[in-house]
Amino acid sequence: MEEDISAVAALMGDPTRANMLLALMGGVALPAGELAMRANVAPQTASAHLAKLIEGRLLTAEVQGRHRYYRLAGSEIAAAIEALGAIAPRAKKQSNGQTDGEPRNPLRFARTCYSHFAGTLAVEINDALQQRGLLEPGEAKSYRITSDGQLWFGKLGINVEKIKSGPGGLARQCLDWTERRHHLAGALGTAMLEQFFELKWMARIGKTRAVRITHKGQEQLSKLLGIRFRR
Repeated sequence: MEEDISAVAALMGDPTRANMLLALMGGVALPAGELAMRANVAPQTASAHLAKLIEGRLLTAEVQGRHRYYRLAGSEIAAAIEALGAIAPRAKKQSNGQTDGEPRNPLRFARTCYSHFAGTLAVEINDALQQRGLLEPGEAKSYRITSDGQLWFGKLGINVEKIKSGPGGLARQCLDWTERRHHLAGALGTAMLEQFFELKWMARIGKTRAVRITHKGQEQLSKLLGIRFRR
């Protein structure tokens, strides 16, 4: 039986709901009021849109006190949004070389993609892991972690054998919507991002999905993977 993708497409295609979904791509739960502000609509309008997203199983909600917090229903929803971003038309360039509506957008360089890491730096890290023989492309858009890779991640503080593979698999390819190349997703991608935060190599920028690379992170990523940063 064919799946009715038109219903999901209609839910995601509305600009207000699309902005809400994008606001939740950081993997955190947000209250209705903040989602209304992100989508630039009235609270009553936001509630109606949120109800449709829950009915369509794109969002889940939980109650804490007097507030309801919303989050994406799963990593597969984030992957679908990221994939749509990858095929969406590029914004037009201005004569001065800047992109309309996206001047110096920090999300392009480094951001969270639900529970893993995305952006220019994430793609460079993924490329470096493969160039060093730590990851190898597998079947069905997955990655195979080599024996050298298990040792490398172990030194980073990640025990690959103890990672529980979720719906997204242990290590999979995720098409980056800004770079249009793959970054690392799946349980390993989640563990790596969490470890980068734990080691204070990266830090979130306010309440956005944008991520800042600390001086320590720059030094270690340069040392371990040969990533070059502008000084």
